[in-house]
Amino acid sequence: QVQLVESGGGLVQPGGSLRLSCAASGSIFRLDVMGWYRQAPGKQRELVATITSGGSTNYADSVKGRFTISRDNAKTTVNLQMNSLKPEDTAVYYCNAMDWRAYWGQGTQVTVSS
Repeated sequence: QVQLVESGGGLVQPGGSLRLSCAASGSIFRLDVMGWYRQAPGKQRELVATITSGGSTNYADSVKGRFTISRDNAKTTVNLQMNSLKPEDTAVYYCNAMDWRAYWGQGTQVTVSS
């Protein structure tokens, strides 16, 4: 039905920046909420940030002031600008979108290491 394709992951030093993007395609009527989750090895998946079709945003406390989530004009692409990255940000980042159900991307690796 809906496919999510992520890009932008990679290796960066502490204090550096990365921008993740997620493009939705397929049978799309309206994606009410899009967002990003992450999962580090041995840890549970956690919410990073979400954005609604109306532009309302929500961030995990651990990323407030450092990460910024946004959507394109068509509301089918979600971006995550990550600044001042820390080693604890290292994880697989997953794109998420919802209309009447939830959709997940394949995940993209973000590694923050000196």
